[in-house]
Amino acid sequence: MQTEGVTRDGAAAPSSLVGIAHGTNAPAGQAAVATLMRAVAAAAPHLNVTLGFVDVQQPDTPATLATLPPAAPAIIVPLLLSAGYHVHVDLTEAVLAATDRAVQLGAALGPDDRIVRLLQRRLAEAGLLAEDTLVLGAAGSSDARAVADCRVVADRLSRALGRPVAIGFLSAAEPRLTAAIATARAEHPRHRVVLASYLLAPGYFQGLAEAAGADLVTAPLLRADAPAPQELVDVVLDRYRAAAHPHPARRMLRLPRRKSHPLRGARRRVTADDRA
Repeated sequence: MQTEGVTRDGAAAPSSLVGIAHGTNAPAGQAAVATLMRAVAAAAPHLNVTLGFVDVQQPDTPATLATLPPAAPAIIVPLLLSAGYHVHVDLTEAVLAATDRAVQLGAALGPDDRIVRLLQRRLAEAGLLAEDTLVLGAAGSSDARAVADCRVVADRLSRALGRPVAIGFLSAAEPRLTAAIATARAEHPRHRVVLASYLLAPGYFQGLAEAAGADLVTAPLLRADAPAPQELVDVVLDRYRAAAHPHPARRMLRLPRRKSHPLRGARRRVTADDRA
């Protein structure tokens, strides 16, 4: 599958899959996200695959789009586990501001059952026992939609494992992760508290998760010392395909392209979304 545009000289311009990650100062997190995008590129050699960032790292979204072939269409796939401020405001503004090419915005990576299966694998790798008490640790967001996405993942993980899964957030949302772990320990004082890290990559928030008081903490979904999980590669490509060939009802709801956005310049809310 290849979506094509036309350059000024009439030649076909290859489509671009633009993965936009949160960004991190942690070298391990940077390496893990880069590994994911290399795996995506290897799985779809017919696509022009590139990586940019919505925060912390460069190039940012506009600069990333500017590196693409002239007039070539682009589809942004947020490398974020939930759709919060970065998706609904930052990336939406970037799409609306792109007047030199057709740009579409795909959905965030989660919730998705393939990511739930990856969480199960991380728990098995960490040594989850039947008697352990389980908490899902997410970054958190001031956007209620992102928080709801994370709760959906906790519910799906609970059903998949056939056991309760509590949830805690590292910022912006309640309950905070330290409180959720403390509650789990108080309710089951003789059992280990195991934290399933619902974070994309190693970095600042993974460090906070590891210091939150659980007896055992899983690795994040991406690891710097391992190949990118096939589940994540598949989800990224599926988000691209869904944006390239939207359902007719979704196509009717697409925002018109404008040179400015009514939210531009609005006060920025505190958000973590899926900070690595």
